[in-house]
Amino acid sequence: MLTSVLIAVVSLALFWMAAFTLWWQMHAWRTPEVLASTRFSSPDGGGHLSFSLLLPARHEQAVLDHTIQRLLESSHTDFEIIVIVGHDDPDTTEVARYAEARDPRVRVIVDTHEKKNKPRAMNTALPHCRGDVVGVFDAEDQVHPELLAHVDHAFRTTGADVVQGGVQLINFHSSWYSLRNCLEYFFWFRSRLHLHAQKGFIPLGGNTVFVRTDVLREADGWDPDCLAEDCDLGVRLSSAGKKVVVAYDSDMVTKEETPGSLVSLLKQRTRWNQGFLQVYRKKDWKRLPGFGQRMLARYTLMTPYLQAISGVIIPLNVAVALFLDVPVGVAFITFLPAVTAFVTFVFELVGLHDFGKQYGLRVRFVHYLKLVVGGPFYQVLLAGAAVRAVWREQRGRNDWELTSHVGAHLTAAGPDAHTGTAAGPAADTGTEAAAVARGSREDVPA
Repeated sequence: MLTSVLIAVVSLALFWMAAFTLWWQMHAWRTPEVLASTRFSSPDGGGHLSFSLLLPARHEQAVLDHTIQRLLESSHTDFEIIVIVGHDDPDTTEVARYAEARDPRVRVIVDTHEKKNKPRAMNTALPHCRGDVVGVFDAEDQVHPELLAHVDHAFRTTGADVVQGGVQLINFHSSWYSLRNCLEYFFWFRSRLHLHAQKGFIPLGGNTVFVRTDVLREADGWDPDCLAEDCDLGVRLSSAGKKVVVAYDSDMVTKEETPGSLVSLLKQRTRWNQGFLQVYRKKDWKRLPGFGQRMLARYTLMTPYLQAISGVIIPLNVAVALFLDVPVGVAFITFLPAVTAFVTFVFELVGLHDFGKQYGLRVRFVHYLKLVVGGPFYQVLLAGAAVRAVWREQRGRNDWELTSHVGAHLTAAGPDAHTGTAAGPAADTGTEAAAVARGSREDVPA
């Protein structure tokens, strides 16, 4: 009897967790009005803010010059690009110095920390920022030339302290898991982050995020030891009552590529999950004023634990329902998480169609099939990353596992895309360093 009750309780808990996650994922599509409110409003050509755009780059010589060139094409008239390179990374430094020599809007800052990671690099550059607003991009980003004008307008019309723009992985055709990875980003930036901003608690994204310089300095920049410095900054600013505005527009998103291998994806997710656990342990979220905000923060930051537990319990639940002699009612309850999983699959199929439509990508039947068939395997990978994150956190291992980039999003989006509607061809940089062969390499500790 006790076993049956325990099984029923666990199954109901998993059901409600999945249901809440699905509801949050669908937030932006609740009504046409909500969907419209998630977009940038058109710039009015009014007074301008100035921007300092941070571009931390480590072993990114294959993609860095293309990103700098795209940023220099911005229609905004007042910005500087600060490229942060490591003192032990001559190849990336060569590309950065070449760009600096070509255009006075580019400056290079050298990070001399012995232990290298992204937050340390950005903290190195923060004292050198001259702009009213600090923006963060990654070295492989493809940035729309009108983005800064839209962000400027968002700051001035909303009184925001932080503006989070959209980020979208675009090379959905590259592999079975890249399809799901792209869709994850689509739901996260298109929908769920808007809910977080509305509720007053938001784990910020790692790039295309803009913070007023005085607010960022008041917060002492980024936590140099956190593996999810973006999430941590969002939690601290939310707890301090700063206003965050999120805007997603398919024309304005920053385009990126998915990790080039399953191992790379596993390490990336491990790092993010462990970073969330670090932020949870720091307890800054406890300073949020509302009970609902604190509960949302607790649930969000504990997601790695929940994913790890779910990855173990769900298969056990199915086995119990099929092979153990339990009451019919209990057996039925054990299948409730599968019901939410089915509804989620249906919503994902609709989402994939919307994703293709917004980005002019030809989504074929085989992609829908890959999405469904690959779902369980992808969840196993996410659960594995969560388990690995918990294990690393318990052992005190917090070395930074760098995600490598090869520019998969800088070439046409494959034979399944309409010509010219994907990320676009890689720029001819004219430098030998930027023409490095784009073979995959494994993640290495920074």
